[in-house]
Order: sequence, then C-alpha cells, then structure tokens
Amino acid sequence: MKNTALTSTHIELGAKMVPFAGYNMPVSYEGVNIEHETVRKAVGVFDVSHMGEFLITGENALALIQKISSNDASKLTDGKAQYSCIPNADGGVVDDLIIYRFNEEKYLLVVNASNIEKDWNWISQYNTMDATIRDLSDEYSLLAIQGPKAAEAMQSLTDVDLSTIKFYTFQVAPFAGAENVIISATGYTGSGGFEIYVKNDDAQRVWDRVFEAGADYGIKPIGLAARDTLRLEMGFCLYGNDIDDTTSPIEAGLGWITKFTKDFVNSEALKEQKENGPKRKLVGFEIDERGIPRQGYEIVDDSGKVIGNVTSGTMSPSLEKGIGMGYVPVELATPGSKINIQIRKKALPATVVKMPFYKG
Repeated sequence: MKNTALTSTHIELGAKMVPFAGYNMPVSYEGVNIEHETVRKAVGVFDVSHMGEFLITGENALALIQKISSNDASKLTDGKAQYSCIPNADGGVVDDLIIYRFNEEKYLLVVNASNIEKDWNWISQYNTMDATIRDLSDEYSLLAIQGPKAAEAMQSLTDVDLSTIKFYTFQVAPFAGAENVIISATGYTGSGGFEIYVKNDDAQRVWDRVFEAGADYGIKPIGLAARDTLRLEMGFCLYGNDIDDTTSPIEAGLGWITKFTKDFVNSEALKEQKENGPKRKLVGFEIDERGIPRQGYEIVDDSGKVIGNVTSGTMSPSLEKGIGMGYVPVELATPGSKINIQIRKKALPATVVKMPFYKG
C-alpha cells in the first residue's frame, strides 16, 4: 500500500486511516458530519495526493487528447481547465478526468487514483501521433482547500489574487514558499476553494503554512468520508460508483461533456445513443421516510420488481435526509417520479429529484 507525502502527518493528527485505491488514506478525523459542516461553512483541507497526473506535450498533444476524451479540448485557452471523460470502445467510461491547458503544446490530465495504470495504458495505445506522455503521479502532492472562506484564508500565502481564479481556471505561481505551484479552482465539494499541486518535497511545508494561515478561519483537515458526502450532495459522479466501464456518459447525464463536433473513441455509437435516447438514466432521489440508502441497494417499483440499483447513497448532513443516485428506466427519470429503495426487508418510498440536492 502506498503512502502520500503527508501520511505520517495524518496519523499524528489522529486520522482514521483506510486503504483507498492502493493508498493509505485518511477517511476521517473528528467525524464526517463535523468535517462536512466545516467545508460548507468555513474551510477544510483534503489530502488527495493519490490522484494521478499525466503531462502531455508536443505539437500533437491536443490531437491525442481529442481522440481519447469526450469533451472538445480545442475550446480550451491557456489557464483554463475542462471536465471530460475517456470513453471506452463498448459504450462505457474508462475514467472521468480534468484537462488543464498550459499552452497549445502542454496539457495536464488529472485522473482517478484507482485508474492510473488503466488510463495510462488506454491513452498510450491511441498515441499514434507521437505526443509525449509523462506520468507525474508519484512526483506531486495535491491539496484540496475547500470552503467559502478558502480564498480569504489563503490569500496571505500568494501574490496571486485568489478571488480572480474563477471556476475551472488556474494559475501557476509561488504559494506558501513553494515555486511553480498550480493553483486551480476545479473543486468537488460545491463550496468553493482551490486545489494546490506541489512537488512532494514541498508538501509538508505547504501543509503547515496552510494551517497557520487558516487558523483564524476555523480550518480543519478533512477526510475522504466527508469528501464523498459533499460531492454526493452536489450530484457529482464518482468513478466506480456512478460511472464505470459499463455506463455510458449519455446514461450518466454527461451529455454536456460529450461533444460530437469531433471524432473520438466510440463517438459514432454514443452519438446514435444520444439521438435515439438511452433506455436508462442516472437520477438523484430523496427518501420520503427515515432511511439511509447505500451503494448496491436495489431500486424497485411498486410491485417489488427490481428496476435498478443505488450507485451512491448517504444521510445528507446538510439536508438531514437520505439521498442517493442510481440508474432507473428512462420513463421513471423525470423529477417527481416515485420509486422505492429496498433497505433490508422494507421498500422505502423515494422521489426522483433534480440535482444538485444541496442548493447552497
């Protein structure tokens, strides 16, 4: 099992550590509800250094990215980022990712930790145009500093005006004494904030200075459990739960990142699916009674027939009700539709709702 540059720090802070995507990661410190509320109301810091980073450079860098990703990366300009996915050849998704453009011949792909090797092999097989790919995953640490007070709390650590870094943009600048830090705003929590990419050698010093700067703002370390409840309240897909090798981006409601203005892997089949309409769709739902949906629970109709499965579920700390996501037949995907979640021996009624669950 791999450690991040900050693993010993998490252990010293009393974090509950768990194996996650091959890494020893902090799942919680004080408890999911406290940590969740910290991010919603103040500022919290996640160590997400397990994420993967691929640098793609050269005159054909964009051509390779256009081939393997569903979104149109030609629309990116310097300093902009884009959410996208990597379709497989069978209608599913290899991974979802974020693409950063530094210049017309330099891009960074940020991929999920559990898929680093799979993504590397998949992208490499399509690199017939001889773009240069480097796996930087083991060289960089990544801190997600999230919450409404993040910009104010971190402003003393950099000369960059953090308020000018808009959603899905980034800058490269000194931060907390480290040079050439990527400061981006591509957060996964719905509460604002930044992601800080630093070399491993700088990680501990940056972590310490972040917590010094945030001391008057109620800053706390946050574990992966709260990261999951925060992203679920926003209706953001998690790879391995809500999207995987068997789910298409059209079914998952990711048509907005699937652009048919270009040719990419399996684009013709996905275009046909979009035109004809999928047979099932990923929806959000709220439990009408007291109950907590969990991944893998069956979704049933009024007669008890299984019509789908919960892909993500929790008791929402912000809404104080059971919420979840799952695939249902398209005729039940309209907000207001009634479904049932099989929780142990009881089928609890639930209502399909428009996401995000948390409106801020």
